[in-house]
Amino acid sequence: MLLALASAPALPGSIPGLPAVLLAQAQPKEWTFDDEEEEAPRWADDLRAQAFDIGMVVAFSTLAFVSFFRKSVALKYVTLVAAVGYLGFYKSQLISIVNVLGLLGGNLPIFRYNLAWYLLAAITVASTVLWGRVYCGRICAFGAFTQLLDQVVPRRLRVNVPKAIERRASMIKYAILAGSIAYFLLTRDALFYPYIEPFWMFGVFGKSPVLWACLGVLLVATLFVRNLYCRFLCPLGAALGLLSKLTVFRIKRWSECTTCRICEKACEWGAIRGPQIVLTECVRCDDCERLYEDTKKCPHHRIIFYRSRLAAQQAGR
Repeated sequence: MLLALASAPALPGSIPGLPAVLLAQAQPKEWTFDDEEEEAPRWADDLRAQAFDIGMVVAFSTLAFVSFFRKSVALKYVTLVAAVGYLGFYKSQLISIVNVLGLLGGNLPIFRYNLAWYLLAAITVASTVLWGRVYCGRICAFGAFTQLLDQVVPRRLRVNVPKAIERRASMIKYAILAGSIAYFLLTRDALFYPYIEPFWMFGVFGKSPVLWACLGVLLVATLFVRNLYCRFLCPLGAALGLLSKLTVFRIKRWSECTTCRICEKACEWGAIRGPQIVLTECVRCDDCERLYEDTKKCPHHRIIFYRSRLAAQQAGR
């Protein structure tokens, strides 16, 4: 028996000196398990998991557009504070130049797991087409932050950029937009975005001292030149400005706007040039629209009043 075992041929890969029969008996049998079917993820579960974020975007957007349609200064500042607190520091969820580049490169967030972000993006695009750059003037957390900074420094200390320089400087953001798109298409690298977009300030971890120094200079300059970044440097604002050329519901103008300069002087975004409202620069801040409704300040209403009184006097005669 031992001789037979010793003379048995060795199995391939067996341990030298161990009889093949004993080795075969020592080999464990293959484990066999029934395949368990994994449960497919359900949309209902994804919606339930993201319900809070979706609800917050809906609530914030409702506040923003109620303030927009009511032309309420108080509600506008409530919206700006909410934008900084919720979209900025709490969620760090802003529409960014990264998303524009992602759209070009086919690398947007996965729809199913980012429903709240896609809702915000849809609101941004739809509101821009309908009314103009409402996102820039009321929803963007960084734009809201810089508008709140306007309350820090008295008006007398602000620097009013001359109109000729302002018009040329407003083109810088389009050059930055074109340059960033060209660089991305050549390199497929979007990691340069913190150097052209300060939105990273709401997620403060891991940024270099150089970026913090640049941000500090920008914010100090913004104290004296109102909305410096939004008006002259923001590539996303440039992209939305181009989209705003499709605006459906534009700000009305009176016939007297060809000669009156009240709104042009009041507009601190450089978006009114004589009788023309420059859609690419207008962020629907409401300043001129509130003037339109002021029967004591807007010459249109005063002219109508004097004409109607003159007509009544002539009719009486």
